[in-house]
Amino acid sequence: MIAKRMAQMDSSGIRKVFDLAAKMVDPVNFSIGQPDFDVPDPVKDALVEAVRRGENKYTVTQGAADLRDAIAAKMKADHGWPDAPLLITSGVSGGLLLAMMALIDPGDEVLLPDPYFVMYKHHVNLLGGVCVFYDTYPNFAIDPERIESLITSKTKLILLNSPSNPTGAVATAEEIAAVGQVAEKHGLVVVSDEIYDRFCYDAPFASAANCCSRVLLLGGFSKTYGMTGWRLGYAAGTPGVARVIEEMTTLQQYSFVCAPSMVQAAGRTALETDVSGQIAAMKAKRDLIYNGLREKFTMAPPAGAFYVFPEVPGPPGGSATEFCTRAIENNCLIIPGNVFSERDTHFRISYSTDEQSIRRGVDILNALA
Repeated sequence: MIAKRMAQMDSSGIRKVFDLAAKMVDPVNFSIGQPDFDVPDPVKDALVEAVRRGENKYTVTQGAADLRDAIAAKMKADHGWPDAPLLITSGVSGGLLLAMMALIDPGDEVLLPDPYFVMYKHHVNLLGGVCVFYDTYPNFAIDPERIESLITSKTKLILLNSPSNPTGAVATAEEIAAVGQVAEKHGLVVVSDEIYDRFCYDAPFASAANCCSRVLLLGGFSKTYGMTGWRLGYAAGTPGVARVIEEMTTLQQYSFVCAPSMVQAAGRTALETDVSGQIAAMKAKRDLIYNGLREKFTMAPPAGAFYVFPEVPGPPGGSATEFCTRAIENNCLIIPGNVFSERDTHFRISYSTDEQSIRRGVDILNALA
């Protein structure tokens, strides 16, 4: 009865932890990958006003014109793109699925970072593509030579994610430029997931926007403005991917139809809203958890997003699943690394929570170590 493609997917390890969390009493929850701050009031007000104005019907598939204009202006200011092809999507996840559907045929190879955001692997498998992982351990830096060594005649695209979920690593401008040179040399598309672009703590954010002639950039509102449940994102690109975005738009017409209309209206206000205070608060939490754990855990310093990806303490090769089970038994929810990786040697912490919980969690994890 069930389609065979579903055999390639299992229930997300994150979802299993969420389900477990619902049954626990006051756990330290380091599992949730979303901001701990609420949507700013001006953005909430804009949505309510849009609903009252009657902006409750479908927009055109490609997105409301004024929001597209606002994002086009952002693309021009940020990247020098004067007339970027553009599509408003139902979150970055929606944009990612549409991009994969537009680009991948069965048997096509997709270069993915390891560790990776959990959806990447499953989207590729769902479409009959082949995941080829470029290893970023131990410091989670991108090695363009390693990427190039994996390219074959079947390679279709290179996927980048910076700042990274789950590692918190931030790629340098030099690394991204080198990947772009590899992509240009081999005629590949670079798909860059930049949902955490505002969460860079130690250096300015380096976008992949201009690293080569075929860049598809995915961005959104969920993390920066706390709008995770509102499902609003966008896909934009260089002229070399205009056809890709055109096909993504066709796919959206027959799937998502459009992003929620009243949320698109609020998105215009979000782009004008100052969230520098929220970003600064997240940086302070990064410092708190990293300084609290670094004596007993081996981990690359996280420079962005709101994650850290420590190695399991003890002898090399220890099981993250076993360590996470022990942590959960001690009322601390963390995610084993095999949810995000072909290895099970690390675990993900989301430090997007209150400082008291971070201190409690640090004490629990250090005791377990």
